[in-house]
Amino acid sequence: MSETTAGTTGREAAAHDTVEAAVRAQLNKALGGVRGMLEAAVPTIAFTGAYVALDDIKIAVSAGIGAAVLLLLVRIAQRSNPQFVLNSLVGIAIAAFFALRSGKAEDAFLPGIMLNAGYAAAMVFSIAVRWPVVGFIIGSVTGDPTAWRADRGIVKLCSRLTWLLVLPCAARVAVQYPIYLADGDQSGLLGTAKIVMGWPLQVAALAAMAWLLARGRTPIEREEPAG
Repeated sequence: MSETTAGTTGREAAAHDTVEAAVRAQLNKALGGVRGMLEAAVPTIAFTGAYVALDDIKIAVSAGIGAAVLLLLVRIAQRSNPQFVLNSLVGIAIAAFFALRSGKAEDAFLPGIMLNAGYAAAMVFSIAVRWPVVGFIIGSVTGDPTAWRADRGIVKLCSRLTWLLVLPCAARVAVQYPIYLADGDQSGLLGTAKIVMGWPLQVAALAAMAWLLARGRTPIEREEPAG
């Protein structure tokens, strides 16, 4: 680890005295806060709204990509981190590829369904093998990626928090995949389901995590620098 990286990690660790505070801060950072979640939803809203209004898949794709590009330009103009807009742009580009290839607007939602299924499966597996993914958030703050596993209480806490991240992904698949399989053009219903089950579900999951985290104050143990 370079001196610069070590210094950054040390400053982040010093800012949080408990496991709960560190997890809250890192999750908010990972999701980009309210703005990041909204930026993820806007291209889908533009795509769905344009398709429902005009019944033209090419115009709908252009609207979705155009919205993402516009958000990116705003980020660049403000000289702020474009990470979450870029993620959104990549996502809508993949969705557009699926839709344009088949000519069916509902296929634009298939990559998102598959991605949520993959996330849910990976997180459940991490819990099963006692390496819950939220644990690595603690590792990123303390500077030791695996030391948290030595404390059963922290492993248990991280497993519970990971389950709360699994639930929105599993719910999206459970609702959206049957709609996708239904006969007829389901793009309008899929778009509505994706928007409703997007950031609102994520906010609900974060609220549940915040409630769980607020109940405990597990101290972060840091290694003392060698004298």
